[in-house]
Amino acid sequence: LHPVNCQPDAGTRPYPRTAMPETFTLNVNGRDHAITADRDTPLLYILRNDLQLKGARYGCGQGQCGACTVLLNGMPVRSCVLPVTRAAGKEIVTLEGLGTPEHPHPVQKAFIEEQTFQCGYCLNGMIMMATAMIPAASEWRPGRIIPGCERRLGRFHEVSSFAFRWNQR
Repeated sequence: LHPVNCQPDAGTRPYPRTAMPETFTLNVNGRDHAITADRDTPLLYILRNDLQLKGARYGCGQGQCGACTVLLNGMPVRSCVLPVTRAAGKEIVTLEGLGTPEHPHPVQKAFIEEQTFQCGYCLNGMIMMATAMIPAASEWRPGRIIPGCERRLGRFHEVSSFAFRWNQR
């Protein structure tokens, strides 16, 4: 695999064209956007390049690390492997759609209170996964990690504590 440059570059795209572009309507963070792209374009590229939403990040490019996680109709999905065709007509929520610096979403606030940050690169995925699992928060106990988030992180204990703290609210 080659690293993908997700930054706009003088009108070029960081992925090869495989078909004729089509126009799709994406509802992102409560707003409709008309997007013209190839059918197999990953949603992540649309979010970062066309809509300038930088919360979801390119990590592994295989849907394993979770840095690219967004919510699709309330369910966490890996946007680096999700073709735009599967997201069209559905509600997409990115990190930017959860809260603001002045008024963070309760999950974002809990992550801040637990000081779960390390380098922060994959934090988007953890926050989005945690937001999706709120209905199941009563099942969490200290020592468990958010599904889909790797244990290699040095802040495992704090992330696990977040889930338990959320259960206590």
